[in-house]
Amino acid sequence: MIGFGQFGQLAAGILKDHFDVLVADPAPDAAARAQAIGVGFGAPEDAASREVVIVAVPVPVMRGVFQAISAHVAPGALVIDVGSVKMLPTQWMLELLPAHCDLVATHPLFGPQSAKAGLSGLRLVVCPIRGERHEKVVAFGRSLGLTVTLTSPEEHDREMAYVQALTHLIGRSLVNLGIPDEQLKTVSYQHLLELCSLIGADTFELFTAIQTQNPFAAEVVEAFVDQARSLLDQVRVKPPPA
Repeated sequence: MIGFGQFGQLAAGILKDHFDVLVADPAPDAAARAQAIGVGFGAPEDAASREVVIVAVPVPVMRGVFQAISAHVAPGALVIDVGSVKMLPTQWMLELLPAHCDLVATHPLFGPQSAKAGLSGLRLVVCPIRGERHEKVVAFGRSLGLTVTLTSPEEHDREMAYVQALTHLIGRSLVNLGIPDEQLKTVSYQHLLELCSLIGADTFELFTAIQTQNPFAAEVVEAFVDQARSLLDQVRVKPPPA
């Protein structure tokens, strides 16, 4: 596994019961975190030479990682990404990684917060890119209790423009606003508080990737902002004519 941030640590903790996991990450405390979880730690070229290589880095730096590991990927290896968008990582994998490896693009629709109660019922998106081993990824995901959906990178990003880009815009805006846990809260307001709880722990890198690396996100979120302005304009009290 290359990348050992919040999701990488969650994934390594799950995968260590099924695989011999070696992680690589340049962070100064990464080796100590790997030891605490009980997985191996090594150089990027060592991790990249394994039979299965999972790239778990922020999308904006993913292209550089693919480029850096390309020479070290073994013939017959399977390379998987776990990015929050799929069209750009797919393009980069096909462009930069050797033809002798299989490619699968994935998006785990969960993180440390949403997986606290376990993986059962959480969603995993799988996009077959090259080779047939996406079927093994699907089977393994289902063995963990995940709900696995097969789709294309384009269809994934189109849906995520609503499911993720819009949700994270609303959620992070509420987090920044600091909405309080009010005594007279309604069920709907409780849902907003829960959204803040889930999204508030996500990194700003993730928010940036969701908003800027998905080619369909801008149109959706700008339409939402326009509709919000329009609704407020409709209810504003207009001054009487002079």
